[in-house]
Amino acid sequence: MSAADSDVILDRMMSLHPKVIDLTLDRVWRLLAALGHPERALPPVIHIAGTNGKGSTQAMIRAGLEAAGKSVHAYTSPHLARFHERIRLAGELISEEALTQVLDDCYAANAGAPITYFEITTVAALLAFARTPADYTLLEVGLGGRLDATNVIEKPALTIITPVSIDHQQFLGETLEEIAGEKAGILKRGVPCVVGPQQDAALEVIEARAARLGAPLLAHGQHWHVWEERGRLVFQDETGLLDLPLPNLIGAHQVQNAGIALAALRALGYGEEACETAVTQAQWPARLQRLKTGPLVEAAGRAELWLDGGHNPAAGEALAEALTRLPPRPLHLICGMLNTKDIAGYLRPLAQVAETLTAVSIPGEANTLPAETTARAAEAAGLPAGTAGSVHQAIAAITAKTPNARILICGSLYLAGNVLRENG
Repeated sequence: MSAADSDVILDRMMSLHPKVIDLTLDRVWRLLAALGHPERALPPVIHIAGTNGKGSTQAMIRAGLEAAGKSVHAYTSPHLARFHERIRLAGELISEEALTQVLDDCYAANAGAPITYFEITTVAALLAFARTPADYTLLEVGLGGRLDATNVIEKPALTIITPVSIDHQQFLGETLEEIAGEKAGILKRGVPCVVGPQQDAALEVIEARAARLGAPLLAHGQHWHVWEERGRLVFQDETGLLDLPLPNLIGAHQVQNAGIALAALRALGYGEEACETAVTQAQWPARLQRLKTGPLVEAAGRAELWLDGGHNPAAGEALAEALTRLPPRPLHLICGMLNTKDIAGYLRPLAQVAETLTAVSIPGEANTLPAETTARAAEAAGLPAGTAGSVHQAIAAITAKTPNARILICGSLYLAGNVLRENG
């Protein structure tokens, strides 16, 4: 089989529903029933919701579990370069043959009925997980939680809510409380939930729902603490204290994400070796990732080339803070964003640390912000800005003026995926 086989089926699935996002679980339940309820045959599930940090936290938990000799399924979205990245079967990216098979089976069982692309591909992932033995299943929520297609597991082993902030208001609500309520929709009766650092308004909503369901909380600041001290990560909970290296993923926000992962691993009964590997060996592309090889790196010459897919105000703040910790170099941004995002909120903190921004449109994305709009938003934030026809052209323009620049490509996971494909 060729990669085109799964691509053809995925393209076909795009036309099964007029909307990209239509939050309800009815269509998912119908298809799961038609397939014999694969969601009931999964290895123990760890279900992860939140606004920021879901992917990094999942990657750390997976690294820790695998260090303990466990095989782990993992589901994440969106993908960066290839759809196969969304589905990891017992530690390995799903093969083209296995992916084509589950997509085909889901398409046939759906029998042409309306269903969104995310819904049917999530069911395909659950079907793949049910057919392959493993010790754990890590499920990352796509959007929200309560009505997300992943929220079909009756009794997960553990739920997790990473920091909640304002994002996707058109689907989840305008206030932090409303959004937290959607995220808290993954809580299940009697199932423990690890809660990452939260604003008070969000935490109150999560605590209220947990109380109604009798779901024990393991909340940051109450049941566990994490901090950086003298170049080390210190984690403390009721079991005791861990003194570990700092995360290999860069940024103070990754210390928080590591704390969530460590609290989860401890709740599952794992010890210091699994915890240290979780912190030091996690791999998660396009999260302040230094690109070191490839055509774009060669084009950058002496300049450093970095990539990040964060796209909301909280991500902008975390990114700006992390950039201040790197050795000094003139920082220049290449930015492309979707028109559904709070571009002013995202750029505001970055404008404090960057010298210029070159705006690009995201290739192949109908919802891309035009480069000119992004440039105007940067100027409004006090950041000198221009436009370029492509990332490659933007790199060339920056390095012509500042050969030793630190160039950060940012603003969207979709842009990040394009960059990774272009860079080989």
